[in-house]
Amino acid sequence: MKQFDIVMIGNFAKDKLIVDGVEEIASGSGVYYGSVVVKRLGLKVGVITRLHPDDFHRLDELRAEGIDVHATPAQGTSGIANYYQSNDMERRITKPIGFGGSYSLADLPDWQAKVIMLTPLYAGEVDLAFLKALAKRAPVAMDIQGFIRVPRTDDLVFELWPQMAEGLKHVTYLKVDRAEAEFVTGMDDLEAAARQLASYGPKEIVLTQSSGITVYADGHAAVERCCQRLPVGGRDYITQAGKTRPVAWYSLRDREDTGSRALANTGLTSEIPNRPGMLAIPGLFY
Repeated sequence: MKQFDIVMIGNFAKDKLIVDGVEEIASGSGVYYGSVVVKRLGLKVGVITRLHPDDFHRLDELRAEGIDVHATPAQGTSGIANYYQSNDMERRITKPIGFGGSYSLADLPDWQAKVIMLTPLYAGEVDLAFLKALAKRAPVAMDIQGFIRVPRTDDLVFELWPQMAEGLKHVTYLKVDRAEAEFVTGMDDLEAAARQLASYGPKEIVLTQSSGITVYADGHAAVERCCQRLPVGGRDYITQAGKTRPVAWYSLRDREDTGSRALANTGLTSEIPNRPGMLAIPGLFY
């Protein structure tokens, strides 16, 4: 049985990035960006994912980093078309353009992990039964977007997760962004929103926004504020820090005291090979 510090589970994505009408095809997803961060922090990471066999070659970048990858062939590859305006890169219009299918226990290799990190792109990848089964194997870290971001025709919309109260009982580390936190709690005070989410069961809440990151644990909140934007191909892209910052936190938390000391040490470079500019560089908090 292979042993890992973190095993990440989520569909690989082949996305479209459209900024001011200029389109680019790019590999994406939490497992794509996040696993590189974990590896470069010196931890052993494995990725369990689903995608169409025609896109299996896109996993070579992860294997070149020394990341173990277990891919299940799917009828399609997940993907999102992301429409940005360069004057406001924090906000985007998203449209689903593919789906790699749902997970079952049969998709899982004989791996053991200290933490299992669920990073679904949107609802439909992971159901409650699968989540509960994983929680019996290891503590679960989870991005809530994969349960409240729902594909409807050619759109992705927020919808309340009907099983959230039950589901969050089985989650140890929960990641949300500002918009998601406001949507599921009805609160615009981030610390209050994190406190409410923690009341469902998660021991730690990692909440991201463009101005920084908030970690809520043991009844206290630690905040790291900073701002950083990165030019990509002459355009001003927000980095993939929304995915990489929480991963860095989960990876470092056992080495540091809970709070800002761990946050201050999550700056690193996580450039994806052949994707110049898509970085989470020192000063990870944008």
